[in-house]
Amino acid sequence: MNHQKRVIGLFTGIFAAVILYAAPIAGLSREGQICLSLTIMTVIFWACQVAQPGYVSALLLALYVVLGVAEPPVVFSAWTGTTIYLIIGAYLIASAVKNSGLGERIAYWFIVRFMHSYQSIFISIFGLTFVLSVIIPHPWPRAFLIMSIIREVIENAKIPRKDAVPIGYAVFATSVPVSMIFLTGDSSINPLAVQYAGVELGWFGWLKLMGVPCAAASVLTCAALLAVFRPSQPVLVDKESARQRLAAMGKLGRQELRAIIWLSAAVVLWATDSIHGIDIGWVTLIIAMLMSMPLVGELLPAQAWSEVPVHVLLFITAAMAIGRVGAATGMNAWIADTVFPGAAPSNPFLFAALIAAVSIVIHMLLGSVIAVMGVAIPAILAFTAHTSLNPLVPALWVLSAINLHYVFPFQNMSILVGCGEENGLYTQRETIRFSIPLLAITLFVIVVVETLWWKVLGLL
Repeated sequence: MNHQKRVIGLFTGIFAAVILYAAPIAGLSREGQICLSLTIMTVIFWACQVAQPGYVSALLLALYVVLGVAEPPVVFSAWTGTTIYLIIGAYLIASAVKNSGLGERIAYWFIVRFMHSYQSIFISIFGLTFVLSVIIPHPWPRAFLIMSIIREVIENAKIPRKDAVPIGYAVFATSVPVSMIFLTGDSSINPLAVQYAGVELGWFGWLKLMGVPCAAASVLTCAALLAVFRPSQPVLVDKESARQRLAAMGKLGRQELRAIIWLSAAVVLWATDSIHGIDIGWVTLIIAMLMSMPLVGELLPAQAWSEVPVHVLLFITAAMAIGRVGAATGMNAWIADTVFPGAAPSNPFLFAALIAAVSIVIHMLLGSVIAVMGVAIPAILAFTAHTSLNPLVPALWVLSAINLHYVFPFQNMSILVGCGEENGLYTQRETIRFSIPLLAITLFVIVVVETLWWKVLGLL
């Protein structure tokens, strides 16, 4: 069935590209029309999982150049900025934290201090995810580290499978809203949204704008998880096992101390980027490189480079290329004129609701968060270009809409990576069941919390 779906997706994507390439489209340049056809084909390939996303992304990048849609500096502009290097550094730092044992120590400490019942497990997962999001700048390594510890909790507390599955799902569902509190919480998409907006926004500036709304989204998500997934029987966590594991680790080792020092330096430099003026991407990369040096580092062996997924880098490059090439060829402006009304609503709450609704619909059709960002944010920015609205506002509205809400696992990579028995235990059944309360949370956070908070800050 999976192979059949891939074949159908292949021919559907090609057919859509041919139709769009040949159709007479008024108001769109020839390059813009080719860009549109290739973009829709690629999005269909991504959504239908025709091939691993890295292969599909590389194909798009090559076709942009070969067919003369845009010059290579435009197509590969992601590599001339800092986003790609931030992602590389984030994966390496996550590897260093894992290899040093510091992340595992923090996780066991959380179990001993805070976990005692079914409800406290969920709350502790959120707390632990928040703490680790400060020092591990990517949601996937954090979630897998937490899940490895949670599996022991499930086993030791003898939690039945029907109650264990929601706990596993909570680990990965938690990573979505919490990862948006800090700019470095998700180094793949948060800086990308800022880049699309074309506005300077540092680590503390992001926290100021997104901290309160995303903290609210996190609390509401935790409450909704507890309301939707109720335990079939009381759960009593065996803390003794965690205490023994923590005791067996002994005092902080040399590797952990070095990790603490470098992570502290990274957090300080991230938080003070508006003072020293060094982009957080370069800060993250430099810290990761220094973690590999003798005497002062030795946290990253040569094989740690295998932790950096090339396909993700190509995926990010392609997603950014869609936005940049779309702007250069006029595709973004054409989409904005076609999809949106003639004028933006003057009421900010109505405008937030419009952008949230359009973004969610596009996300349901296209699937991928990064792919939708590449299409939706540039188009919406083109739509609001003639208004006095700060570009950060629509960019962050779109990011919140497409990242916080999903129905199927493939619609959010942070959820997809945890799907399956060997990962987070859950299937798409849990994500579908949770999608309705998640939709309500997403709309409330965007239309009410973000809009009110940004009005208080003077951004709106």
